[in-house]
Amino acid sequence: MNQPVPVRFLALDVFRGLTICFMIIVNTGGPNAFPELLHAEWNGFTLTDLVFPSFLFAVGNAISFSTSKWDQQSTGSVVAKIVKRTVLLFLIGYLMYWLPFVKVDAQNHIQSFPIAETRIFGVLQRIALCYGIGALIIYFCPRKTILFTCAGLLLGYWLLATVFGDYTLNGAAATKLDILTLTPPHLYKKGPENAFDPEGLLSTLPAIVNVLIGYLAGTHIKKNPKSYQMLALLAIAGFLLLSLGYLWNLSFPINKKLWTSSFVCLTTGLDCLIIATILYVVDFKGKRAGVTFFEVFGKNALFIYLLSEVVPILLSSFYTADRRPFFKYLYDTTFGQLGTGHIPSLLWSLSFMLFCWLAGYVLYKRKIFIRL
Repeated sequence: MNQPVPVRFLALDVFRGLTICFMIIVNTGGPNAFPELLHAEWNGFTLTDLVFPSFLFAVGNAISFSTSKWDQQSTGSVVAKIVKRTVLLFLIGYLMYWLPFVKVDAQNHIQSFPIAETRIFGVLQRIALCYGIGALIIYFCPRKTILFTCAGLLLGYWLLATVFGDYTLNGAAATKLDILTLTPPHLYKKGPENAFDPEGLLSTLPAIVNVLIGYLAGTHIKKNPKSYQMLALLAIAGFLLLSLGYLWNLSFPINKKLWTSSFVCLTTGLDCLIIATILYVVDFKGKRAGVTFFEVFGKNALFIYLLSEVVPILLSSFYTADRRPFFKYLYDTTFGQLGTGHIPSLLWSLSFMLFCWLAGYVLYKRKIFIRL
């Protein structure tokens, strides 16, 4: 029996590509980035805070366009593939943070980097867990159950955050659980007083909802992809989620680092509106200006993301003769010569983004698409 070819929407590749593009700009900003390219210090929201949840939304969206393959496979086969992809993504993320597997001081002396000091969780690790748990929920549960699961995760996380802590860095329930289970040496901030991980255990629960809502949005689009009614309902859902996020903010502050329930509602609402806009421009109006640029990012999202992370990590691990990390040295001797304002930092991050795009474009032209 021939397996159906999964439907692939250009708008999804553009959405994912836009997300990766902006993620690289944010992550590789120079020493004096524009405030808009920085995360909110604690409570609050900036455009930069939308990047990571948008990637999770895109993961869920992509699942909705590939579930047709599951119908042709046994339950064991589907579950095995989901678990395998989850483990591989988690392992890649873990090893990436361990790079280059040794510590190098300013004199380029190599020291050991024991596993006891490595960070366990991180961006790819959260994507892996949210994908794995989200995909299993999607596979085994009908749509109504998925909706109840979203509500249960958001309300449950709110309850846990309220009963077992407060909404401060040191007092948050998520922080307490991470310190207790993962221990400070394995967190993003190792402490001892301010040990914290923005991608820790407890705050992964509400992040799963970003994937689930992305999936629900994808299934809604699939039903009637050329319908203005579909587009209107998607936009209405976005506005409702956005409104709920701001309303919930009154009692459970919007906070990316804690990944609060109000933050999930706000970001999924914005993502529904953004993908509805892309659908309208690309699919309904047929506008193609700039589409290929973002499609390059979107079709090799994992490879380009890893490239954008690994290159700075490796270049920052070694030092020049005047004890500057080599990545910083490259900035200082190029755009750093233009001064200390915001513009040189932006030009640097844009240049690095274009470098990553060029690598992706080579693969795109050769029709090489790297996926797990």
